[in-house]
Amino acid sequence: MNLSFEFYLIVGVFVVYIIVSILRLFLGPTAADRTVALDTINTLVIGSMIGLGAATWETLFIDIAIVYAILSFVTTLYIAKYLEGGDE
Repeated sequence: MNLSFEFYLIVGVFVVYIIVSILRLFLGPTAADRTVALDTINTLVIGSMIGLGAATWETLFIDIAIVYAILSFVTTLYIAKYLEGGDE
């Protein structure tokens, strides 16, 4: 499996973005900031999985990314409902 230089460059950029989001996750002053940081990390992980699947021509990564995206979306909805204070 011979991956190109561009792929490694994109992975490096994604890693930098994930590190910045992790800093916001731990240093965020409010729970809403932390929720957005967690959602950003999930989105970057999904993008990384799709990029890896496209670079290696493996559809398994795409399938896993779709399931992870659905779970991430549902989790974000529950966190937002909790932060809003809704109990219905």
